[in-house]
Amino acid sequence: MSETRPPVPAILDFTKLEARLDELSTEYQTATPFPHIILDDVLEPEAIAEALTEFPTYDGEKWISYTHVNERKFGQTDPTTWGPTLQAILEEFNSPRFMTLLERLTGIHGLFPDPTLEGGGLHQSTNGGYLNIHADFTVHPQHRHWQRRVNLLLYLNADWKPEYGGDLELWEKDMSACADKVAPIANRVVIFSTNTDSFHGHPTPMTLPDGVARQSMALYYFTEEDHPLIKSTEYRARPEDAGTKTAMIYADKQLLRAYDFVKRHLGLSDDFASNTLAKIDRFRKNKPSS
Repeated sequence: MSETRPPVPAILDFTKLEARLDELSTEYQTATPFPHIILDDVLEPEAIAEALTEFPTYDGEKWISYTHVNERKFGQTDPTTWGPTLQAILEEFNSPRFMTLLERLTGIHGLFPDPTLEGGGLHQSTNGGYLNIHADFTVHPQHRHWQRRVNLLLYLNADWKPEYGGDLELWEKDMSACADKVAPIANRVVIFSTNTDSFHGHPTPMTLPDGVARQSMALYYFTEEDHPLIKSTEYRARPEDAGTKTAMIYADKQLLRAYDFVKRHLGLSDDFASNTLAKIDRFRKNKPSS
């Protein structure tokens, strides 16, 4: 007998979103510094309440550790371990109806979700966590013709306070200035096009009390292309970053670029990278000072 999932609340009011699509599409496609939109109260109230309750705490086992110079966060890409509402949210955001909505919103045709959640899924960052400004990898590591086109970020943070930090920053294409900041409050969705100059992140280490983490669901959408441009994640320093930090960001980016090349050719997993990065991080912390 197959296991049945317990009933879940209604997730999205598609009719309400679809009624505003002309307006939202114009807002998205004319936004600066790159096409994007910020949508509040996207999930139904009961769904967001359940999702906040279900979000798993970091236990160090089922989470991928992204800990290196350019970021400190954790990811979870196995939906079978998620609660029923989180699973239902994932299914809704990956459904054919949502794909149609996303295509109309962005003007990008042929979009489809990534069932493996490569680099996405549930994310959380604890005290001191950050993500340096970057433009995302452009092609799926396991699918040579999958061009990454759109990111969707659903924030799952109740009672988020401004003093915590953690605002998503959207930067000008020439990295001259931050063009916009988005607080990661609960039930806020940010959707944006992933181009080679869609620079974003939350680069300032957060100040979080015990028991609080910056939580989100990150989903990436692709199109099938004959000759996609393959680029690994492009981290950039901010104008105010000191010379030493700029050099560290660049050196780390080069190491990650080499790893990305090996990963694509040998089929390495993010779990492998997570374990390797964790060992390097422990070595760095325990290395005697000279």
